Amino acid sequence: MTQPAKQHFIPLEFDLFAGLDVDKTSLSVTFTDHGNTYRSLKMPYGADSLLNYARKQYPGQKMAFVYEAGPTGFGLFDDLTAQGQVCLVVAPSMVPRAPGQRVKTNRLDSRQLSEGLRGGQLRSIHVPSSTYRQLRHLVQLRDSHVGQLKAAKLRIKALLLYEGIAFPDAPPTNPWSNKVLRQLGQLECNPTVRFKLNSLLGGLDFHRLQAAATHKEIRRFCQQDPDLKASLRYLTSIPGIGWIVASHLVARLGDWRQIQNVRQIAGFLGLVCTEHSTGDRVQRGAITRAGDARLRNKLIQAAWRATRKDPELDRFYWRIYNRHPKPVAARKAIVAVARKLTTRIYAVLKQQRPFAVRSAPLTPEETTAPGDASTDLRRQTE
Repeated sequence: MTQPAKQHFIPLEFDLFAGLDVDKTSLSVTFTDHGNTYRSLKMPYGADSLLNYARKQYPGQKMAFVYEAGPTGFGLFDDLTAQGQVCLVVAPSMVPRAPGQRVKTNRLDSRQLSEGLRGGQLRSIHVPSSTYRQLRHLVQLRDSHVGQLKAAKLRIKALLLYEGIAFPDAPPTNPWSNKVLRQLGQLECNPTVRFKLNSLLGGLDFHRLQAAATHKEIRRFCQQDPDLKASLRYLTSIPGIGWIVASHLVARLGDWRQIQNVRQIAGFLGLVCTEHSTGDRVQRGAITRAGDARLRNKLIQAAWRATRKDPELDRFYWRIYNRHPKPVAARKAIVAVARKLTTRIYAVLKQQRPFAVRSAPLTPEETTAPGDASTDLRRQTE
């Protein structure tokens, strides 16, 4: 998310601009002023050494700092802002770079950041507070265990297929029940395959338990914070959005007070169209797919559930579906539904109220929506 408007950076209000290239042990710093005076140096990582040097060399000057978001996190931002300094954290993909530049060093990167800051070309991302950072850790951990759980299931099926062993009979709705797991533990096979299968089953059980424990911890963490608890209650009132999607949304969007407009969430999730227009020609393409891909995928899944729970969204789905050729109609329609969900997310968070489902009468166009056969087609595309 972008920095709030009230924190919009104005270069003319500052005398000195410091671009920082940060790694785990050191800082490459370039100081620039309005007179194109440069000074570059390297120093140990830490806000104290940086500020001591800057105050000694540039006494009485108002400074601004900038660095790229990366693996070092937001610790440097916290330390600088705690001492009353202005610091921007920018997305690496949004830093302007010369197309013909073939030399890259830490010093040149810091100089580029310093010049961009002085020229007002850089826009800070929203730096989440400590609460939302902790929630992000938990959400990422849950997704990691869920991903490993899926991978373990695929490895087990691949092993049985390779060895020509039939997978135990199981209902399609619950192919990994406790009964199936017991049967997998009792399959007849040679000692080597048995050892590998037991190892995979152990990994499956471990990640299943860890995912459940992490989910429980997320619930406990959110229940302790009034803001998180309220936001989750409002988000889960939207048809299709469950607790897992809601917790991921809150973790990634951060403080709802800093969401500026209804378009911002869709742009953040990459659900807006790319565009390459010039003159009178308007050319729009596929969605940008920016932001968190896992959250975008979860919201798409929530959109499928929402069409079954909310008649208004179901009619909206078929209205978009009927406008496009059959090979791409379902995909485009469900993305449109997900985009519509972002407006509901914005509304419940900004107005701090649960969502109320309304039943609108059918329009003549909506009464032509396909029947059961097309519903089956839609389910096959999920």
